[in-house]
Amino acid sequence: MWLLNSSIGRKLIMSVSGLFLILFLLFHMSMNLVAVFSTEAYDAVCEFLGINWYALVGTLVLAAGFVIHIVYASILTLQNRKARGTERYAVTSTPKTVEWTSQNMYVLGAIVLGFMVLHLFNFWYKMMFAGLVSGQSESGAELVQQLFANPVYVVLYLGWFVALWFHLTHGFWSMFQSVGWNGKVWFNRLKCISNIFSTIVFLGFALVVVVFFLKSL
Repeated sequence: MWLLNSSIGRKLIMSVSGLFLILFLLFHMSMNLVAVFSTEAYDAVCEFLGINWYALVGTLVLAAGFVIHIVYASILTLQNRKARGTERYAVTSTPKTVEWTSQNMYVLGAIVLGFMVLHLFNFWYKMMFAGLVSGQSESGAELVQQLFANPVYVVLYLGWFVALWFHLTHGFWSMFQSVGWNGKVWFNRLKCISNIFSTIVFLGFALVVVVFFLKSL
């Protein structure tokens, strides 16, 4: 099947899974921002998205999206390294400002994945998993307050968001190039949109961390 065996098909799969994860990031950021304005409303959102069948289905779908994206990113990275040495993605014209990011997408992705495991332990494990096992889970707002009162976690999470910003700034426009939007005009537009979108996501996530840290002082 060409979708699985060809380089173009693999890029398409990685692009679609990447788009799915980008949409999830946007949703997750929006959900987190609720906590800045009202911890009660945030707990209500967490309860709505808590221990129920649609939350479990959503978790499984999200996990599948991550696995697919990681597997195909690994396959394409190995292929690109073998075919073109240090280059990671095939693009028609790459500005000097994105060369470092494009050459280190896999490393940035590994950093994002590593901190995702930490994030799952800090929140998902203590909320959904604990609820599935015992029927009781901790308050999402309390977990946020406790975690970001710790300056070590504040620095770690902000560093994670920086890595995510770099990964998104390249991955966003590269995703569209993989499906054929590779003209010079659209390249510049997509590059601008990707920078704006990545910055919004970064600021949204970072705001929650900074606000709760300042509240703890």
